[in-house]
Parts: sequence; C-alpha cells; structure tokens
Amino acid sequence: MHAYRTHNCGELREGHVGTRVKLSGWVHRKRDHGNLLFVDLRDHYGITQIVSDVADEAFKTLEGLRVESVITVEGEVVRRDAEAANPNLATGQIEIHADAVEVQSAAQELPLPVFGDQEYPEEIRLRYRYLDLRRERLHNNIMLRSRVISSIRGRMIDQGFTEFQTPILTASSPEGARDYLVPSRVHPGKFYALPQAPQMFKQLLMVAGFDRYFQIAPCFRDEDARADRSPGEFYQLDFEMSFVTQEDVFAAIEPVLAGVFEEFADGRSVTPAGQFPRIPYREAMLRYGSDKPDLRNPVLISDVTDHFRGSGFGLFARIIEGGGIVRAIPAPGTAEKSRKFFDDMNEWARSEGHAGLGYITQKGGELGGPIAKNHGEEATRRLVETLGIGPDDGIFFAAGKPDQAAKLAGAARTRVAEELGLIDRNRFDFCWIVDFPMYEYDEERKQVDFSHNPFSMPQGGIEALETKDPLDILAFQYDIVCNGVELSSGAIRNHRPDIMYKAFEIAGYSREDVDTNFSGMINAFKFGAPPHGGSAPGIDRIVMLLADEPNLREVVLFPMNQRAEDLMMGAPGEVTAKQLRELHIRLVPPSGTADKDPARSVAPE
Repeated sequence: MHAYRTHNCGELREGHVGTRVKLSGWVHRKRDHGNLLFVDLRDHYGITQIVSDVADEAFKTLEGLRVESVITVEGEVVRRDAEAANPNLATGQIEIHADAVEVQSAAQELPLPVFGDQEYPEEIRLRYRYLDLRRERLHNNIMLRSRVISSIRGRMIDQGFTEFQTPILTASSPEGARDYLVPSRVHPGKFYALPQAPQMFKQLLMVAGFDRYFQIAPCFRDEDARADRSPGEFYQLDFEMSFVTQEDVFAAIEPVLAGVFEEFADGRSVTPAGQFPRIPYREAMLRYGSDKPDLRNPVLISDVTDHFRGSGFGLFARIIEGGGIVRAIPAPGTAEKSRKFFDDMNEWARSEGHAGLGYITQKGGELGGPIAKNHGEEATRRLVETLGIGPDDGIFFAAGKPDQAAKLAGAARTRVAEELGLIDRNRFDFCWIVDFPMYEYDEERKQVDFSHNPFSMPQGGIEALETKDPLDILAFQYDIVCNGVELSSGAIRNHRPDIMYKAFEIAGYSREDVDTNFSGMINAFKFGAPPHGGSAPGIDRIVMLLADEPNLREVVLFPMNQRAEDLMMGAPGEVTAKQLRELHIRLVPPSGTADKDPARSVAPE
C-alpha cells in the first residue's frame, strides 16, 4: 500500500465499499457526537468523511487534533445509512471507518478559518494567503483560471497562432505608465525595465516575419491598484498578426473569446463569435456615457440639448449658452416610485462631485417635477415623445460641460439600472469600441497630444495627417468590452516611418525624439515592415468575469495589497549594504525623513 494514499479525497464511491484504503489530507472540520467522532478530510480533489468510534485506537489521535492538521488515515470504506447520506458531496454515500491515523503535520491555531464563508480583513487574507487559498471559493477560482488559460492557449493554436516568449528585462519606455526599474550591476548607473507589455517586441516579431504570435504574457506597471487592475503585475493574452485589417483581427480573436466564455459560462449566455457589435467611440460616449458600455443595461442616453436651448428652464438654458450640453437618462417603470427615489438619485450625483441630477416624473402620462413645470407642458410632451419612453417612465438629466455631463450621464445610467434591477446578470455581452480619436487637446500643455495609442495607424494614413484637423482624425484603434469591463485595447499599427514621424510631429515630438525614444522599432521599420495589428485581452479580467468576482484579487494566486505590498513575503523589502555597493546605488530617503541606518547610505565604489 502506498505510504500516503491509495485514493484521493474526492474519489471513493459506493463501489469501493468493503475496500481497505488510505487517504491523506487536511482536517477540514470535526463533529464530536460523544462516542463517535466525524472528521471531514479534505485534499485538492474533494472531501471524504472519516468516522471513528471511541473504542478505536484512532479516536484519541483525531480528538486531539486542530483543524487544518495534515493526517494520513487508513481504514475500510463503509456505506452510510440512508438518512446520513450527503447528496451534495461526491463522496456522500460512503465514509471511512478509521483504524489507523498518522499525523503528518499538526496545525497551530488558525489566524482565519478555512471552513465556511466568513469574510476576513484583506490584510489577514493576504498575509496568510496560503490558508486563504485552501478555502473552497478561492481554490475553485484559481483552478478556473488554470483551465481558462489552457483553453485560451489551445484555441489560439487552433487559430494558427504560434507561442513565443519575449524578454522580461528590457529598456524603459517614456510613454504609458510608470516602469519598474532594475539596476544593472555590470553597467553602473544604468537600468533595465520590466515590460509594461510586450508591445514593441511583438511588433518586431512581425517585422521578423513570424506572422501570427501570441503568449500569456506577464506585464509590470508601477501604478495604483483598482478593482479591475492589480498593482505590480498582471497577465494578458498578447497577440499580433501580419498583413491584416481591423476586421481580420476581430475575426481571429472573437472565436477565442466567445469560445472560452461559452465553455465556462455555467449557463449564462454569450455573444456569439462574429456578432460582437462595433460601436464608434463617439456613439458610445453619447448613448452609454462610457467607452466601456455594459450592454446588459437597456437604458440609453439621449442628447436633448436642443430641447432646452432658450427654454423656460433657465438653469439648463444658461448652461447651454455657456457651451454646455444636456443629456437625458430614462428611468423605466418608475411611476410607483416615491419622490424619495428621485431625490436620492440627485443626492447621489452630488456625492460624486456633480451639481446634481434634474428629473421629470410620469404616472399614467401625468407629468411631475420642477423641470416639467418650468419647461412647460407642451415642450415637455415633445421631449417625452422624442425620447420614445412610456407614460410611466421617469427621466433624469445631466447638464454641464460636455465631458462632465457625459460622465455623469454614464454613471447615472448604471445607477438607474442597478436601482431598478434592469441588468441581466446571466449574460456576457461583448462589443468592440472602434474609431477612437487619434488626438485630443491637452488643456494643461495647450497643445494637441495623442489620445489613446501613439503607435496606431491613422485612418486615411499620411494624407489625413497632412490635410485634416488633427482633432478630426480617427485611428484604427479598438477596445474589447464585456459587461462594462474593458478586456483590452488594440490597434492596427503604424508600420511606416514616414507616417510615424508625421504623427509624432503633430503631437509636438521631433524626428530626433522618435529616433531616441523608440529607436528599436523605428529602425526596424526602415528595413521593410508588414502591415500588422493585434490586441491583448487581460487574463485576470476574463477570469474575474467568469468567476463572477468583484475584484481581481479573488482570481490571482498571490496578489499584492492596494499599496503594492506583498504582506506574505515582505516585499518590497530592504537589501544589504553589500548588494547596494554591487549595484553602485546610494539610497536617498524621501525629504523630511531620517535614514536611521547609516549603512543604508552607501557611496558607490
């Protein structure tokens, strides 16, 4: 018999009754019934119930153990009584009558329980992540992540992509987020950077003639944490293709994403491949108030600026005269809602830093609210008719400068749908956001700058750059969005040096700037570069959606906290004076703090 197990804890069934077996695992929980002791034994594969009688030799050992101790149990498989069977457990028809127990590792008192679904503070969960990972929900999430990655990898290969690994130590790039820097020992005063993404390398692979590349790529960005973005590192499905149009990219990746979501949707519907809607950026900002729209939400925003231009409602009229806009957000079926519902929405808007939300109420077509009163019944009727809403639907209004009003309208659209229960949680709705502006006006710098991705191909090529107003130029840039979560940005790349120099010139960069900051890529393009494009859906975000989790930390093995600290391993941490000397580095404490250890300020040798 094997030293530790003949079977795992999720394997035994009624057909094993009468068999002598050996199992190993963690004591999940104990139930003392006086002369009988029941122990749930857990391993990676499942749970098996162990039973021991007070007369058994194993009883005393099991009785004295804390939960989460690791043991090996030997005994006979017996059938549970019908009333004691557990239909919710794969092994619920049997139990092991233990006659021998060996303690492999006794557990101390736990800082957090493994059994149950109790919520514990993030600091404790991250400091003892190995215990947190034993808990069923998190354990299942990590296994889901592994299966999702395996499925994605197979689907990419089936689509004709080849997996390559790009460098981890590379050069710092001036654009994008803040780099993580790595000092060089053999080149004093110089630094590598961890890649924010394999962007330049994957484009160089296209220049090198490899045609269809992908990898499950680690990316590193020194930026603050968000619910949908991990601090420090994250993983993405990075891919690039040669000799492709935007539609070719869509056709290649839609079957992969739709396929993996269908595989793990657990009964939820998924937008079929080939049917992801294409929504222009400006339309998305108008109809949804966001370039990351949740299409499960049926509420659509309308621009009603012209309805209030010079109207009897003076507040909106004055906003419009000052260059502002007014957006309308329908609130379906709110006839039975009290005024408090509308006032609470107004207070919510103020709490978010906005001036507030105006509103009109309707009950059986009867108009109510201060806006209707001041705007006039005839004008309000025309407005309601234009919006095409029902006689029991209310309307909220966001007014102000274009960007502010659009942002408030988008947030209000989400809030209304959540408050009224309009979002179907059993769907995965995908879309593409396309036709992003190539440039935007930077109010601080008082000049035109890139709005999204400086390396994308402008629609219209060199002619557009030379003849059009920069703010009217669109780019071959696109985002994949699912249920209001941006999975990735992508683009058809600017592969021609002449177009790249011109594109950067418009944004205030000289030819020398481009040659200095992006020398590897621009030089490669001078030796023949194919038209190419790609994208990089986030693995962490995909798994977060499939697991129906609100935060990326629930689908990542060993995440950092909000301050980019690994509480379990104690990173970032100090290093020795010897290590600093080898790297020719002297530490300079932040202004106003004292360096308590003189050895930490080390002169380079």
